Amino acid sequence: MRILLIEDETEMVSWLARALGQSGFVTDQAADARTAEALLAVGTEYDAIVLDLGLPDRHGFDLLGALRDAGERTPVLILTAQGSLNDRVRGLNLGADDFVAKPFAIEELEARLAALVRRSHGRQHPRLECGGLAYDAGSRAFTLHGQLLALTPREHAALTALLMRVGQPVGKAQLFGKVFPYDSSAGPDAIEQVLHRLRRKLTGAGARIVTVRGLGYLLEPAADA
Repeated sequence: MRILLIEDETEMVSWLARALGQSGFVTDQAADARTAEALLAVGTEYDAIVLDLGLPDRHGFDLLGALRDAGERTPVLILTAQGSLNDRVRGLNLGADDFVAKPFAIEELEARLAALVRRSHGRQHPRLECGGLAYDAGSRAFTLHGQLLALTPREHAALTALLMRVGQPVGKAQLFGKVFPYDSSAGPDAIEQVLHRLRRKLTGAGARIVTVRGLGYLLEPAADA
């Protein structure tokens, strides 16, 4: 899952990016509203936006209102020390989808982000399956025939993107964007290395990753020997 983190506190950004990355999230960071708008303007596709209200160049509510007025429908989770009822009501009226008050536990933030993405994809059920592969959105864990599947953060991000659209092609550029941060120095073919490792780990899974020429990659059930 790819997250846009709009937060100006350097230590908070570093901690969040590291913690979310270990759980398979890919994060792009914007320290102010201007940078956030620039990232969104180039068409980068995000699964969710984490928005702090105390930005240096603009209040978070002003940015949220501008994004919604411009037609931006990516789920927005507001991360703030301002937890009053009036703030929550105002945020919801402007188009926020959820709130987490500082200080918070990273487990709660991850669970709320996963729930936002699940709802935005129209999937309320927390378990997705393909062959012997299963994903529990509550724990964000993959299992293979009931056994925990060990994945690197990049493998986790790629497999999540494919399983979210099982049976449908995911474009190479789109999948790359789910796996590597916006400022990554990785080349466009780096995603092939991630998929190669995933294919090996899915041997005997009853699920396979298929390359669809001109369209990208898809995850589909397979009758493995």
